[in-house]
Amino acid sequence: MPKINWNDTVNLASKITFRRFWNGIKVLCSFYTSRLLGKAVQWGYPVSISFEPTTSCNLRCPECPSGLRAFTRPTGMLQKDFFTRTIDEIHKELLYLIFYFQGEPYLNPDFLDMVKYASSKGIYTATSTNAHYLTDAAAKKTIESGLDRLIISIDGTTQDVYQQYRVGGSIDKVIEGAKKVVKWKKELNSKTPFIFFQFLVVKPNEHQIEAIKKMAKEIGVDEVRFKTAQVYNFKTDPNNLIPTIDKFSRYKKNTDGSYTPKNKLANRCWKMQHANVITWDGLVVPCCFDKDAMHHLGNLKNQSFKQIWNNDNYKQFRSQLTNSRKNIDICANCSEGASVWKD
Repeated sequence: MPKINWNDTVNLASKITFRRFWNGIKVLCSFYTSRLLGKAVQWGYPVSISFEPTTSCNLRCPECPSGLRAFTRPTGMLQKDFFTRTIDEIHKELLYLIFYFQGEPYLNPDFLDMVKYASSKGIYTATSTNAHYLTDAAAKKTIESGLDRLIISIDGTTQDVYQQYRVGGSIDKVIEGAKKVVKWKKELNSKTPFIFFQFLVVKPNEHQIEAIKKMAKEIGVDEVRFKTAQVYNFKTDPNNLIPTIDKFSRYKKNTDGSYTPKNKLANRCWKMQHANVITWDGLVVPCCFDKDAMHHLGNLKNQSFKQIWNNDNYKQFRSQLTNSRKNIDICANCSEGASVWKD
């Protein structure tokens, strides 16, 4: 059974207003009504949204389009005025802001100012970082921004292992960045952010699972979470990343040595009903698996968010997912509901 951090849970619950609660009820009812009727039904607005601060990144991770510099869409930085305008429209229903998608958020110079703005609207804010830019000043400002959750990606406990996936990265910078955030959280007597190490389990680092637990305890982060890796060419796994520990793999190995996803892809998707993603330049896409924004459902430069949420593109995509999810390319690697373990 996963552990529950009560401080974090209470903090999230404190963000729930009656309007957000009622919106959540409508979204949940639409999910089960869709399952019951076998057709797409959508009530309410997203409970959670992912906003992309930037597509830029300092690392070159082998399964990441940002790291590989392999985007077919434009790259750039989220502009503060566009962000605040969108938040102003949706904050009354929105409970949870996931402030990352592709790229390294701290590369956007206005990132923490935007976090502070969302926090001022009573939204629970979370981000994920490779921690290379957590200087002492950035760590202090992170605490002061009101950020509720800080995910630090750390996929190894030694440099030789860490750099096999986090290509171009420094484990020492990650550790020092984490220590600085923990230090300022204590010095400012802040209950937030909830800090956890996220360890992407791949074959090169699976032997360090116990070591990362020990390191996290020594540094003083709140939790360690183990995440399964999305491998694009999973059938052959050319980068030899799929772990041998079965519970940390999204894929099962066949007798011929090839791999297939464990997920059976039922014609339903909770993420599709309660969340979505906004790219740095205003494209609205279904979820975080659409990394290249190939399925953009609207553009916030042309329509308001609430118009897009109910437009014909969205209705068509929801209908396709309900009828034949296996035919949607971005669903092939989905591991919804079984991708993260806490420890």
